[in-house]
Amino acid sequence: MRFRSLITLAGVAIATSAYVALVGFTGSFEHEWMKVYTAGGTEISVAQRVTLMPSLDESLGARLAELPSVQKATPMLLEFASVTTDLNAIVYGWKADSFEFQSIQIIAGRRFRDGSPEIMVGEDLARSLAKAVGDKIEIQGGNFTIVAVYRAASALQSAAVIMPLDQLQLLTGKQGKVAVFHVKLRAPEPGESPEQLLAEAQKEIERVIPQARALPAAARASSNQFSSVARSVAAGTSMIALVLGILGVSNTMIMSIGERVGEFALLRALGWSRRRVIVLVEIEAAALGVLGGICGAAAGWGILVCLAAIPQTAGVVSSRFPAATVLQALSISLLAGLLSGILPALQGTHNVPAEVLKCD
Repeated sequence: MRFRSLITLAGVAIATSAYVALVGFTGSFEHEWMKVYTAGGTEISVAQRVTLMPSLDESLGARLAELPSVQKATPMLLEFASVTTDLNAIVYGWKADSFEFQSIQIIAGRRFRDGSPEIMVGEDLARSLAKAVGDKIEIQGGNFTIVAVYRAASALQSAAVIMPLDQLQLLTGKQGKVAVFHVKLRAPEPGESPEQLLAEAQKEIERVIPQARALPAAARASSNQFSSVARSVAAGTSMIALVLGILGVSNTMIMSIGERVGEFALLRALGWSRRRVIVLVEIEAAALGVLGGICGAAAGWGILVCLAAIPQTAGVVSSRFPAATVLQALSISLLAGLLSGILPALQGTHNVPAEVLKCD
C-alpha cells in the first residue's frame, strides 16, 4: 500500500511540475516583454494581422507618423540568431533615432550609426561572451563591431543584441521589411481620457493600414506567437495532469478500498452512514492529490530556477516564485484527487455490513 501510494504521488508530482514549469516559463516571458514596452514608452504595437511570420513594409511608418493621435512611430525587426556555436540571442533591429533607446542605458561606448556594421550588446550577454566595446563578433556570417554595452530593465534586452535596422534586414534578406511598428501617442487633450485616445488611435491605424492590427502594449505582450503556443501547451499539460492524477489516485484508492472492505463494513455496523464513509475516502484521495501537487509545484519551481541560471535561457526565464501558477496547479491536483475518489468510494461502501462481517 505504501509503495503504491508513493508511485501515485510521483505520477501526480511529475504532471504538476511540468505544468508549473511551462506556465511559469510563459508568464516570465510575458512579464519581461511587457517591461520592454513599459521602459521604451511603446503604447501601441502594429503588426500584420494574419501571418506566421509578421512582415510589414517599412514605408508604412511615414503614414503612421502622419496620424493625428500618433506622436512617434518607429519600425523594429526581431530575430533569434547564433552569437556563438552554443549560444543564441535575440537580435533587435532599430533605427538610430528610435525612441526605444530610452529603455536602455549605455554604460560603455556610444550609440550605433545607421548603415554601419555596428552592434550594441546587453551587459548580461557581454558578460557571457566575455566581450567589450571594440571587440568583433560574428552573427549569422556577418562581422560586427561592438560599439556599446548597455543595461536594460528587461532580461529580453539585457541578454540581447541591438543593431541598425538596415543591417539586420540585410543579414536576414528582409530589405524594406519590418516585424512591427512601435507607436507612442500624443498627450491626451483636455477632457480626453488616455483610454479614449488609445481606442481612437487603434481605429485610425487600422483604417489607414487595413492589413495591420494595432494592439495595446499589454495585449501584444501576451498575444505574441511564443506566448500563444506556450499557453496552448500549458493548457494541454494541465489536462494531462488532471487525467494522470485521476487515473493514478483512482487506481490506488480502488486497491486500498478492496483491502479495507471489512473495515468499512465495521464502520457501517457501528453506525457510520454511507455518506460519512464516502467523505473519509474522498479526504484520503484529496490528500494524495494535494501532497503530490505540493511536491510537483516545488519541483516545477526548481526547474524554473535552473533555467534562469542557464545562459541559453536566462534571458527569458525568471526564478521568481510563480504563486498564481502554483495555486492553479494545487487546484488541479485537488480536483484530480476528489474526482478519482468518487467511484472507489461508492463501490467500497456498496456492500451490506452484515453480509461482509459474516464472510469475515
